[in-house]
This record gives sequence, structure tokens and C-alpha cells, in this order.
Amino acid sequence: MSGEDAERTAGSPEGGSAAAGAAGGPARVGDGVRFAFGTLTVLRVRVHRWDRAAGGAAMLWAPAVGLVVGGAAGLAGALAAWRGGGLLGGVAVVAVGALLTRGLHLDGVADVADGLGSGKPAGDALRIMKQSDIGPFGVLTLLLLMLAQVAALAGEFAVSPGRGAVAAVVAAVAGRAALAWGCLRSVPAARPGGLGAMVAATVRPRAAVAVTVLVAAAAAAVRWQSGVAAVAGVLAAGVLLRRCVRRFGGVTGDVLGALVETSATAALVAAALL
Repeated sequence: MSGEDAERTAGSPEGGSAAAGAAGGPARVGDGVRFAFGTLTVLRVRVHRWDRAAGGAAMLWAPAVGLVVGGAAGLAGALAAWRGGGLLGGVAVVAVGALLTRGLHLDGVADVADGLGSGKPAGDALRIMKQSDIGPFGVLTLLLLMLAQVAALAGEFAVSPGRGAVAAVVAAVAGRAALAWGCLRSVPAARPGGLGAMVAATVRPRAAVAVTVLVAAAAAAVRWQSGVAAVAGVLAAGVLLRRCVRRFGGVTGDVLGALVETSATAALVAAALL
């Protein structure tokens, strides 16, 4: 979740309406799931309820989005690695993941890098992040991040197609688990408007902990190293979150997208090293 595309989506959800935004009350499971898939993927999901309660629920259901996206990307990567080798498998995973998410999280990485690297006050940095072009910090950061992802995945696929597919799924799920932490009630929105402001400060700490424990336990059930990798990913995203909150005064859609990619990349690197 990130970038101006995400914020445009926030302004006009498919199947949503002004009435839906004023629904009020606790969100149902279906509301959170639809919100999550409708905003975090290219899947055409009708979002019936568009308010902060549904947004907070969506951030807790985001790992389910990672399971679907990671599963599709992992399958594509395994098939590519089986026929063309580990490197091709790694490229396939990154490409499919970007296609299924409109590349929004990657866009967030580039925008946050430009904002942090600008050295300007928070207001100016936020304006830089909203610009449609990508600066040198963003280009370099995006290039290094994608290279790290492909390299780590290539190593896992070199062991076996199945091992690479598992790494892809774990990374995608760990990436979305970081969203709950970015939306803690103690973390404000850096600016009004947009999807970031819609979901900021909507998640209870104990809910974020529960989601992370569940993700780590599920990953460890497949392979203990995967559980450690998932935790490492969320911790790495936490470091970035702390930096962004201190630098920008809160979170934006770009920051949340950067958290996803940072967690996923750290999980992949950890899996490759363990």
C-alpha cells in the first residue's frame, strides 16, 4: 500500500460509496478481507465498507493477501526455476508480485527513500514523496532492494523449486504482517487524506502481536528457519517505521508500502543466510 495510486484508490473504492464510509461500528471479517484485497492487490473486489474500522481490520487480514500473492508468485517462480534455473525463478517471483500489487509497495520504497534522503524538513519531504517522479535516492534504493530479493530467491530456488516457493510465500506474508505495526494506535498519520490516513492508528498493539506470532508460528511449522526469517522481516520494518515516524511525524501510504517491501526483503535475506 503506497504511492499516489493507492491514495487515488482510497478516494474511489470499487463498489464503495459515501454511505459505506459512514457505516460505523465494528467491522466484520468480510469487511476487512474485502478492504485488504481491494486495496492491496489488482483483484477486482467490491469494497462494501470504506471507513477506519474496516481499514484497521484490513491491516490485520493483510497477511492473507500476502499468502495469495506469495503463493501465486512462488508457483510462478518454481516453474521458472524448474525450467530455467534459480535466477530466473527469483526474477519471476519479483515480477509476479509487482504485477499483482500494481507495484504500489515498490513505489512506496522509492518515495520514502527520496523523502528520507532529501534532508529537508518534514513538510518538504512529504511534498517530495507525493511527486510522480523518482529521484536518485529512490532509484538506487529500489534497485538494491530488488537485487537483494532476486539474489536471495535465486539461492533458495537453487536448493529446490519448493524451497524457493516457500521463501516467496513467507516473505510476502511477513511483509504484510508489518502493516499492523505501521497502523498501531500510537502511530499517527503524517498528513490528512489518502489511504495512509484512513488506516493510521487503527490497530491495537495486542492485535499486531497476535498477527505476528501467528505468521511466525505458521512459517516455523513449515521450516523453523522460515519462522525466524518472518520475525526478522517484521523487526527490520520496525526499524524503518521508527525512522519514518521521527522524520515525517507519522505514516503515509508510501511509508506503509515501504514497510511491506522492507519486511519481505529482510525475510528473504534471513532465509538465505540461515
